[in-house]
Amino acid sequence: MVTTITSFGRSGLYDWMIQRATAVILLAYTVFILAYLLFNPDLDYVQWKGLFEQTWVRVFSLLTLISTGAHAWIGLWGVSTDYIKPTGPRFLFQAVCGTAMFSFLVWGVQVLWGL
Repeated sequence: MVTTITSFGRSGLYDWMIQRATAVILLAYTVFILAYLLFNPDLDYVQWKGLFEQTWVRVFSLLTLISTGAHAWIGLWGVSTDYIKPTGPRFLFQAVCGTAMFSFLVWGVQVLWGL
């Protein structure tokens, strides 16, 4: 029996909706970055830095970073509960994934906001 204790959301439907919403955010950010690169073929460091100095780009990037963590957690939780049946190894796998995602989030905040 799988409970929602280790799940990101309250139910499978809630997790499914979160994963779809985060996928839309990830797609929007990918399209934005690709379009920016496409329309700025002679991009240099100063332009790139100027783009990421804008607050809305930092917020959009942070939202994308959080979305990446939530999207990955739901996916990895689903994979781990489906394919790793013993509790100990599954817990270890989920703990390592959760720690890595938290570390990447903290690191991303430091990079984006210069903390």
